[in-house]
Amino acid sequence: MQWLTRHAISGRWLLGTFTTLPGSLVHSQNRVDPTKPTPHPQSTLDTNLQAADIKSSPCRTPSSLWRYPRHPSTLEGSSTERHAASASRSPAAKMLDDYTYIFVIGTFFAMLDAYNNGANDVANAWATSVSSRSISYRQAMIFGTIFEMLGAITVGARTAETIKNGIIPTSAFRDNAGVQMLAFTCALAAASTWVMWCTRHSAHVSSTYSLVSAVAGVGVAVAGASNVQWGWNNGKGLGAIFAGLGMAPVISGGFAATIFMLIKVVVHMRKNPVPWAVYTSPAFFLIAGTICTLSIVYKGSPNLGLNKKPAEYVAGVTMGTGAAVGLLACIFFVPYVHAKVIKKDHGVKWWMFVYGPLLFKRPVVEVADQANVPDYAVVQEDEDDTPVAASNASVGDEENLKGANTPPSNPSHEKERQLVAANPEPVALTYKQIQEDGERKLKAKLLKKRGPIGWAMRTLRDNPMGAGQIYETHNIKMLFKRLPAQLVCGALYGLHYDIHAAQSGIAGTPEGERMARVYANAEKYPNEVEHTYSFVQVLTACTASFAHGANDIGNSVGPWAVIYSAWTTGKASSSSAPVPIWQLAVLSATISLGLITYGYNIMKVMGNKITYHSPSRGCSMEMGAAITVLVFSQYSLPVSTSMCITGATVGVGLCNGTLKAVNFQRVGLLVLSWIATIPIAGTLGGVLMALVLNAPHFPK
Repeated sequence: MQWLTRHAISGRWLLGTFTTLPGSLVHSQNRVDPTKPTPHPQSTLDTNLQAADIKSSPCRTPSSLWRYPRHPSTLEGSSTERHAASASRSPAAKMLDDYTYIFVIGTFFAMLDAYNNGANDVANAWATSVSSRSISYRQAMIFGTIFEMLGAITVGARTAETIKNGIIPTSAFRDNAGVQMLAFTCALAAASTWVMWCTRHSAHVSSTYSLVSAVAGVGVAVAGASNVQWGWNNGKGLGAIFAGLGMAPVISGGFAATIFMLIKVVVHMRKNPVPWAVYTSPAFFLIAGTICTLSIVYKGSPNLGLNKKPAEYVAGVTMGTGAAVGLLACIFFVPYVHAKVIKKDHGVKWWMFVYGPLLFKRPVVEVADQANVPDYAVVQEDEDDTPVAASNASVGDEENLKGANTPPSNPSHEKERQLVAANPEPVALTYKQIQEDGERKLKAKLLKKRGPIGWAMRTLRDNPMGAGQIYETHNIKMLFKRLPAQLVCGALYGLHYDIHAAQSGIAGTPEGERMARVYANAEKYPNEVEHTYSFVQVLTACTASFAHGANDIGNSVGPWAVIYSAWTTGKASSSSAPVPIWQLAVLSATISLGLITYGYNIMKVMGNKITYHSPSRGCSMEMGAAITVLVFSQYSLPVSTSMCITGATVGVGLCNGTLKAVNFQRVGLLVLSWIATIPIAGTLGGVLMALVLNAPHFPK
């Protein structure tokens, strides 16, 4: 056997031969394969190989042997030294150190995609509850933040799919970690850019479909169109995605309509529906609890592995949980609502539900003619609205200007003019003027508020930009004064935005007339009845948010986890990548930030913009969407929760018995944006990847 080593004193390279003896310290894994070519000394030096001291005995092995990074079959030292050196001296790891900028760019677009997920998908999911007035927009922000982060951090997926939905094979990257990092960075850049543009223009799209389409486009650029799964591919190909685009909203609408018709027949169609609503509420709590538990088992807890339990176990857990929720409703909820709605006792506070059955015997303290419940009606006018007319100053100035150049008229004409001036006719404003009037009213309210938003609005009002361009010296100084106020307004404007006024449209405009027609064809139910179902809707909304944080966060964290894994290990991920908990925490917080700061821009075109909303309708929509997601998950079919919510909204709207109760113009725009997402996001991802991957460069 020949050994190549370097003398410890002289540093000269020596080629020695020895024979393996019985009991020798030389093991089979430390022998040089004679079939392999002996490396040249200079090439060995160039690759930073190391050798140990040579002992006096020619038959003994060196205490520490060198290693060949590019030839793993060559001599190596101990396993501890081998792993330590491979982590610090591996050419692959050194290569990815040069690609740190790709990781930084990928991190930025992963956070942007998560922000858009919160501002678009999560906002659409909460739009039903906010539109129904079951909760306010601020409460939706709080609940959304809590349950999104709880779902992501506690039971969120600890492994992420490398290739979304198996659209392209992992072999397309040829085990090249750098190309894989680049591919998923381009996919995140394309998907997040498209969703951000749509969110800015209040067009709802699916973040999941955007990312899947971008990955498909990247796959075409990397491996060619023939390697992309265009067919069904066991429910994971593009064919299944197109099928889900059409099936999910229809099936969700059917489930939601069934649930609402059950409520309508059992409660709404009664002569005295209030007692029926109170006493049958435990049954609907049972249904909602069962559906929510199934949602957590099959969609929201992959880390717990509950979906792998036997069917008997799952059935027992879900039915048991649903029954427990129904029993708690009987003990605590029914007495509380009975005292508040049927007895109409205004002295009942929210925390008195803990009294349970004792509330039945509680004497009425503050009796009233009407129950103390919120008004769930959707209206178009504000409380302080007056008939819209042009400002007196602008109209008067215009008349004065006209009169300055007009010759005097005869007395009869002058008298007629005086009568017209005393009783002016209302001037019709343009749509743009009406919108500006609405914005002016909102800003006027914000100027009167205390706290940061009031300070910011007053700062912007008192420090306007001066004449000239922005690069003028006085404008640059003013810009620095306005910048803190602009940041505060950007962060807090959504907290004070009037979602319901934006959804119902402005009276007197084509959109306002269309929404008035939709609301006129929707049957209204007593507020006491609707108040009962608002609690059920809060339960379903919080559960949906928890499941979204636990499962759908993988849409954003999956590509980011793959980029991070390839960057740190120097190896291309095969089928799944580990997801550190800090990545789940960062992206779940970013999703919540998107909902808080920009979710209003999507909510204002959803919910009541499609059909009339109320708590009984809203809880039916959310339960119908949850059932649809569960059914699709069992058959491994891709589905978007947002599309299911939209389909459920249309289904419940049609339960009014007329097509006029649904704003099909808005529905058509939504469907158009869903369809356009696939080619646009795919083209953006493919073009970006092809440009970067095949970009000309100077030879090294």
